Amino acid sequence: MHAGQHYKLKELLFWTRRDIYALTALAIVPTILFQVAGWFWLAIPWQPVAVLGTAAAFIVGFRNNATYDRAWEARKIWGAIVNSSRSWGIMAKDFVRATPQNPISDEERKLISKELIYRHVAWLTALRYQLREPRAWETMAQPHNVEFRRTHFMIAECNVDAMHTTLRQHLAASEVEYIMGKKNKATQIISLQSKQLRELSEQGLIENYRYVEMERMLVDFYEQQGKCERIKNYPYPRQFATLNKYFIRLFVLMMPFGMLQVFSGMAEYMVWFTIPFSALVGWVFTTLEKIGESTENPFEGNANDVPITALSRTIEIDLKDMLDEDNLPEPIKPAGSILT
Repeated sequence: MHAGQHYKLKELLFWTRRDIYALTALAIVPTILFQVAGWFWLAIPWQPVAVLGTAAAFIVGFRNNATYDRAWEARKIWGAIVNSSRSWGIMAKDFVRATPQNPISDEERKLISKELIYRHVAWLTALRYQLREPRAWETMAQPHNVEFRRTHFMIAECNVDAMHTTLRQHLAASEVEYIMGKKNKATQIISLQSKQLRELSEQGLIENYRYVEMERMLVDFYEQQGKCERIKNYPYPRQFATLNKYFIRLFVLMMPFGMLQVFSGMAEYMVWFTIPFSALVGWVFTTLEKIGESTENPFEGNANDVPITALSRTIEIDLKDMLDEDNLPEPIKPAGSILT
């Protein structure tokens, strides 16, 4: 997520410069053939190009609206995770109590609360690592995104091997080994939470109605996780994405030939204006297409994603602060105006 006022022009040009080079070359070739070689038949009427441009504009607008909805839904889901996590923190801290049948010490009670809270932080860790896993339809591997990410920011979860180390900071060694052997690690961490809650209820350390409330909270976490997985594992429909790409490419390909017809009817030297104007109009359309593409997958690890690493750290700080811990982790700060 961009954490500044706006992208700088040089950042935008850096991100799209490959398109600028291609569009300029695409405009230069027919212009030289028209003006120097005398291939006047290359000029085509502007009307069909304008009709195609109108159709391309409609489908680009439709796609960008749809992809923005995906990104905004993802942000709302993580907003719900933040709120529910804080609720889980006060439940884990205050719902565990000593009873006459099981008179545990205050230190033992605090240790149980800490275990429940730390396991929740481990769930956040596993969830965000899973959401950063690449999918075939995502755009992380495209050259312009790889280059922009390399020069402007870094995604911690791209290092999959670090997940094991991070989980060991919040889970017992036996639980880490158990979780690492599972396919959906986040799901199994919630399962471990439920198992401990059942044991605490059987020991009388959590009253029945409080046990039910905490289990409902775990169900809520499953629901939010499922919503994230739905967005992650079901892409923007490929038929719309494919038509969008082909319409834009066809439009920018025909653009210089239509521009030739427009400028050749003016002064003789005006035909050379075909090059900058074709490149400019084509750049606007290809950039709009790239914006929709970069918004389509809000968890893939690009500059416009939901900042799940920063949100997870915020939750971790809040929960550990509830435990009155002193050495709280530092908030995630933007790198090059990008918050991950």
